[in-house]
Amino acid sequence: MSTIERAEVFVTSPGRNFVTLKITTSDGVTGLGDATLNGRELSVVAYLNEHIIPMLIGRDPQNIEDTWQYLYRGAYWRRGPVTMAAIAAVDVALWDIKGKITGQPVYQLLGGASRTGALAYGHASGSDIPSLFTSIQNHLDQGFKAIRIQTAVPGLGQVYGVASDQAPGQRYDYEPAKRSAVPVEEEWDTTAYLNHLPSVFAAVREKFGYELPLLHDGHHRMTPNQAAILGKSLEPYKLFWLEDCTPGENQEALRRVRSQTTTPLAIGEVFNTVFDYQTLITEQLIDYVRSAVTHTGGISALKKIMDFAAIYQIKSGFHGPTDISPVGMAAALHLDIAIHNFGIQEYMKHSADTLEVFETSYTFENGLLHPGTNPGLGVEYNEELAASFEYTPAYLPVNRLKLDGTIHDW
Repeated sequence: MSTIERAEVFVTSPGRNFVTLKITTSDGVTGLGDATLNGRELSVVAYLNEHIIPMLIGRDPQNIEDTWQYLYRGAYWRRGPVTMAAIAAVDVALWDIKGKITGQPVYQLLGGASRTGALAYGHASGSDIPSLFTSIQNHLDQGFKAIRIQTAVPGLGQVYGVASDQAPGQRYDYEPAKRSAVPVEEEWDTTAYLNHLPSVFAAVREKFGYELPLLHDGHHRMTPNQAAILGKSLEPYKLFWLEDCTPGENQEALRRVRSQTTTPLAIGEVFNTVFDYQTLITEQLIDYVRSAVTHTGGISALKKIMDFAAIYQIKSGFHGPTDISPVGMAAALHLDIAIHNFGIQEYMKHSADTLEVFETSYTFENGLLHPGTNPGLGVEYNEELAASFEYTPAYLPVNRLKLDGTIHDW
């Protein structure tokens, strides 16, 4: 019987920091898992090396479900981003191994393909309306069929999620996690944001029409009542979704938002387990699940969440920023292709350096992503090249209110 013989954790920084778990069986088959937790990467490294890996050696790599339950239920301290990212890395690596052993891409092991490709959305942003238009057009020229809209707010400086202005034809390449010992601090003014944003969508719809799916991310910055006001004010512009309009830890808060607006709601990129969604799903308070495979316990756990969500006609919109490694992106794409209740997939293309370290087989064509047909995940890790990119601490920004400097949700 083949067993898990070795498990290794690699940290690399080809433009961003990534944590990768590599599991090797006694038969020499290897599998990769993404364990990246933006701004807390080394916490997951320690959790894997000091606690998880010693428990893996000698186990049957084929028993994915049993291993998942062993790592989750076998620990007294459950849930949380560090724990669930570590478990996710193991789970994804074991699915990669099973795919290679069977000679099948992972999505075939999940029930086969439910679609020919996964609709992707890109990130457009600008400091003003003309620069935003340029960014949107750049994305359309790259083949995107759906676009997230973010914009600067008059009177504020740098706003998280808004990139440097693009020249025509330029690629979006924004790194909000600044390399520094402590997080960068930004200013925020919710009233200015609420006053400004509807006019942005009015301008975009006038320029690009109503057939283009448009999305927006609120980054948890609003109270439930403010979120309800924004959702209602954006109804004329027919958004595909309004994301993270209010902090999701208080699931009941979404009742207020849902009762006041018909704008579709997406939430969950900072969630880690099905329990974070329980009320949101059973009361149909959201339309899209935003979790990442990497932070929600892996393919096994997120598929179960989506099966639960399907009962309530809730679809997927998996988190796919550049701090999810290509291994995590590939894992999401296999789920995207397999599950019935797919909605849309966030897609930010990784840097050239990253794509040399992680050799991928997934494709983006005519607005659709596909994981490819290689056995397993379809991603290979160049250990020698990865070692040349040294880890450097990097953090997402901190938000303070412009009025009085109070720390605010970002």
